[in-house]
Amino acid sequence: MSQQAVVNNAVSPFKRILIQGKYESLQMLSNGEQLILAVVMPLIALFVLTLTDLLDGVAERSIDAAVPGVLALCVISTAFTGQGIGTGFDRRYGVLKMFSTTPLGKTGLIFGKVIAVLAVLVIQVVLITIVALFMGWQPNLWGIAPGILFLLLGAAAFTSLGLLIAGTVRPEATLAITNLAWILLAGAGGVLYPLSMAPAWIQPTLNALPSAALGDAMREALISGHFSIAGLIFLVLWSAAGSFAAIKLFKWN
Repeated sequence: MSQQAVVNNAVSPFKRILIQGKYESLQMLSNGEQLILAVVMPLIALFVLTLTDLLDGVAERSIDAAVPGVLALCVISTAFTGQGIGTGFDRRYGVLKMFSTTPLGKTGLIFGKVIAVLAVLVIQVVLITIVALFMGWQPNLWGIAPGILFLLLGAAAFTSLGLLIAGTVRPEATLAITNLAWILLAGAGGVLYPLSMAPAWIQPTLNALPSAALGDAMREALISGHFSIAGLIFLVLWSAAGSFAAIKLFKWN
């Protein structure tokens, strides 16, 4: 038995997951493309939505209408696109296959990735919040706790969907699918604007998307202080379905 194997076996499962989470977090933060997607693009969206009239009528002030959707976009950038691409290429280069033979196992790997997503998401949320507060954002205080809950549920849903894609298709296809999905969801998926602003004929379809559930739930929480029961149900269902599918269909190589 190798020295590394002895060390791995001597470490508790919980500590293995924490170590893996730290590794995954550093990998995400050291990737320039993922940082642009995770930090720069949401900041650009925040400034564009605040300095234009694209969200007129959603809230009394454009900054209050923009921030909830931008926070939802952060979740999709990190949990879905970033994690999907990173996992897809780990699978291509045999990193996942190597982890499958260690005491970490599939469960430890998945929980390690969840820790990484949450770590990067915290950085995103803190950064966006600081910038938004300097720009005059005034969130509804009653909606802060529900907003945090919906961010966590959104992270669970989109992480499972990102892993599902990364674990079932080729890395090149994962790159194309997740980037295209990010663009479509950001522009037409109910993330940055309410579904009520979309054409009536497409609203039923958008209503079924986790992006719309997350975006509208965040707006209801941070603008009105309301708790979206529909958003809660949809995000829980998407999380459960995505996790089940990812576990059943995920391939190590």
